[in-house]
Amino acid sequence: MSTWLLDPRLAHCRRIFLREVVLDANIGIHAFERAGAQRLVINVDLFVPYAVSTPKHDKIHEVIDYDFVRTTVRRRIAQGHINLQETLVDDIARALLAHPGVAAVRVASEKPDVYEDVEAVGVEVFHFKE
Repeated sequence: MSTWLLDPRLAHCRRIFLREVVLDANIGIHAFERAGAQRLVINVDLFVPYAVSTPKHDKIHEVIDYDFVRTTVRRRIAQGHINLQETLVDDIARALLAHPGVAAVRVASEKPDVYEDVEAVGVEVFHFKE
């Protein structure tokens, strides 16, 4: 288990996640990365207090819709070339934390095709709402 899951500030939260969002992105600083889109894998965990994520009537407006998370990721990728994965995960985390129901977020990015002898290179951030 990841140690960040043990943080007591998350004890009152539900975890919503998107795993292995695979998309083509224009990302990177090397010439071979600037030549075109490359495969990118994004993972997101949102932490939402039970008070704003426990449906009483089984209706989507009572929770955070997964489409919001997926759309946020895809919208950032669609904005154009990104040099650094650090910039990408920070931008996505910031946009997700702007939602009033989100207490914390973890965003990870992986580029699986950069090096032949490496499964993936990536970056991960974990932020609490201030």
